[in-house]
Amino acid sequence: MEITIVIVLLVVGIIFFLIELFLIPGISIAGIAGTIFMGGAVYYAYTRISGVAGHITLFASIVLLAIAIIVFIRSKALDKMSLQTNILGKNEPMENMTIQIGDKGIASSRLAPMGKVKINGNIIEAKTNDDFIDQGTEIKVVQIYKTNILVERITEK
Repeated sequence: MEITIVIVLLVVGIIFFLIELFLIPGISIAGIAGTIFMGGAVYYAYTRISGVAGHITLFASIVLLAIAIIVFIRSKALDKMSLQTNILGKNEPMENMTIQIGDKGIASSRLAPMGKVKINGNIIEAKTNDDFIDQGTEIKVVQIYKTNILVERITEK
């Protein structure tokens, strides 16, 4: 009867540890319960059965926990719980826009140093190299990147 109690306590402790490791990250009630159940099994074996049984229970609890973790990792259970989708889309904000170096436009928002500009009827993200550009200021395109453009203020000459 006492061996059955030790085995049940070990099994319940291992189940709680597996729940802690794979389902509930961090230190939670499952981890604390697993520690209490496995510690209780070892304590029960030492006090109720014998010192040799306590040593065997301590060693067995460590080995069984390691085996349970390895078996759980190798099983397909983790594959069923994990996300298996691939990201196929891309964000290409400059796609289908006809913007060339030297095109002129107007700042839709303040560029400090990044903001929105309107060029050829398209509102896109832009940045400036040197100073801040206020909203409503005329700008021209200096360089075109994949996701934004580099602009500068048009100075009156």
